[in-house]
Amino acid sequence: MSTTPQHKIGSGFGATSTAGDVLQGLDLTGKLAVVTGGYSGLGLETTRALAAAGAHVVVPARRPDAAREALAGIDGTEVDELDLGDLDSVRGFAERFLASGRTIDVLIDNAGIMACPETRVGPGWEAQFATNHLGHYALVNRLWPAIEPGGARIVSVSSRGHHLSGIRWDDLHWRQGYDKWQAYGQAKTANVLFAVHLDRLGRDAGVRAFALHPGGILTPLQRHLAKEEMVERGWIDEQGNPLNPTGFKTPEQGAATQVWAATSPQLDGLGGVYLEDCDIAGPAPEDGAGFGVKPWATDPEQAARLWALSAELTGVDAFAGRSGV
Repeated sequence: MSTTPQHKIGSGFGATSTAGDVLQGLDLTGKLAVVTGGYSGLGLETTRALAAAGAHVVVPARRPDAAREALAGIDGTEVDELDLGDLDSVRGFAERFLASGRTIDVLIDNAGIMACPETRVGPGWEAQFATNHLGHYALVNRLWPAIEPGGARIVSVSSRGHHLSGIRWDDLHWRQGYDKWQAYGQAKTANVLFAVHLDRLGRDAGVRAFALHPGGILTPLQRHLAKEEMVERGWIDEQGNPLNPTGFKTPEQGAATQVWAATSPQLDGLGGVYLEDCDIAGPAPEDGAGFGVKPWATDPEQAARLWALSAELTGVDAFAGRSGV
């Protein structure tokens, strides 16, 4: 079975490209995109860019009223309720969407939480893994009847944070002590593995999946971090201003890679790979330099194992009976 190699393709875009840049000349009229968390931070910029290019954007939101307020004035958007940490909420949103009879062309799994205090959701699941991975896993599988007909692209917003941890198969939900950053890393690794296996399962239907690192951007994703911690990490100064040497992107630049993944003709026929700076990323160097993708995040055996485990935990698998394809 053919796979897309994990190396740059020379897209012509880079770290400073914006979502508007990568959409230049593309007409998305008639296309329907679903963007989780598409009303804040990178999600808002993603929604704005896709809608400006003519797409109709559905924004499932944990805070629908806040989403409607944020999206006021952006034509071609609609809001519905979705809490990724609640599988009943995921099912409800999916049922409402499927009842509309529409087909999905792009689904961007953008919403997420980062480095939160130890939190349990559902049957005691660790919240970052449950929200960032399991909620999106269940969402895609429940929406599959609307995804498959259109040969959609599924975009999983991961992070360079996946460098912090592979999947902790012996203690997935952090029962034996909790580290907020390693838990975030595990969830971001899960986002990449999800795209790897989904692409394997969906490519015969023309559905391709990608994962990506958007870049470092100061957004509401940092809501759980104290100012002192961000100062200590060199992200901001004592007054709360971003420190330029850290290389932070603007939200418009941060949204570019996920918009490129969702729409670019340069990725036609490709999939199952991790992207950064609007290109396919190379393997992470062994010296630990902070770029590229770690081998544990693209291992097809681990991807299949995570898929099977996610199906067991959520009770949902659109590919039941052929997950080992």
